[in-house]
Amino acid sequence: MNKAFTKETDGEDDDDLQLPALPSGGKNYITPEGYARLRSEWLELMDTERPKIVEAVFWAASNGDRSENGDYLYGKKRLREIDRRIRFLTKRMEIAEISDPSVHFGSEQIFFGATVTYADETGLERTVTIKGIDESNTALGEVSWISPIARTLLKARVGDELKLVMPDRVGEIEVLSVNYPQPVST
Repeated sequence: MNKAFTKETDGEDDDDLQLPALPSGGKNYITPEGYARLRSEWLELMDTERPKIVEAVFWAASNGDRSENGDYLYGKKRLREIDRRIRFLTKRMEIAEISDPSVHFGSEQIFFGATVTYADETGLERTVTIKGIDESNTALGEVSWISPIARTLLKARVGDELKLVMPDRVGEIEVLSVNYPQPVST
């Protein structure tokens, strides 16, 4: 068969490859702010990006030969990317369990949404905020609630000494402080 008639696939249609793993039977916890960001991105794609690309593809298709039409080919590829992201966001929002960390304001016990400062056995202090898997950003000191450090910290209290299992060893950490966002008055 001539190569011109084969369909190129790069596995991009497999949506599950992009999904961060949830513990079996676990929930997809997310903060209200994280959910709002997912929803905002979904709305932007649905209301702005996708219609713009559909219009560009329609215009490019009306120009004739589609096999060598760069605008058409790029537009179709971009449309597949947008549709894939929309499906991903839709799935994630459907299973999201919104959990407001401000309900624990003033608590010394660590729950989802806590900002925790801890020290390791060398005295090095670190601060992390426990967030959902769809919103955590390690560059900002945010860790997913299913990460090893978060699983170790969850349910602990200020002053607790914990064993942190790492790939190469087991370390000790001590919880120094726990903070939650202040509740928003309505």
